[in-house]
Amino acid sequence: MDPDAVAKAFVEHYYSTFDTNRAGLAGLYQEASMLTFEGQKIQGVQSIVAKLTSLPFQQCKHNISTVDCQPSGPASGMLVFISGNLQLAGEEHALKFSQMFHLMPTPQGSFYVFNDIFRLNYS
Repeated sequence: MDPDAVAKAFVEHYYSTFDTNRAGLAGLYQEASMLTFEGQKIQGVQSIVAKLTSLPFQQCKHNISTVDCQPSGPASGMLVFISGNLQLAGEEHALKFSQMFHLMPTPQGSFYVFNDIFRLNYS
């Protein structure tokens, strides 16, 4: 397993799904998963999806600048750190963001999001 290839494939899948069908992200989380969104902690699939689908914009496009990853611990998890720009429909300027995922393996051989931390980067 090439961690960089897994991270790249995950990032492409996550953001293309976020940009087109946020409710479709439910399959990437489990009940123990936690999202920290701009400082607000949310746990569990339903609560996380409810937060993501209730954000005050319908259309957006993530443009990824960097993806860094590292193996994490004896359970074969992975840390994935992303930076990029978030373009909201109707807005002239993109917002800079950073996001970190802690991915854990599933028995089926894929990964799920155990931890997800999102922040807008204000300058």
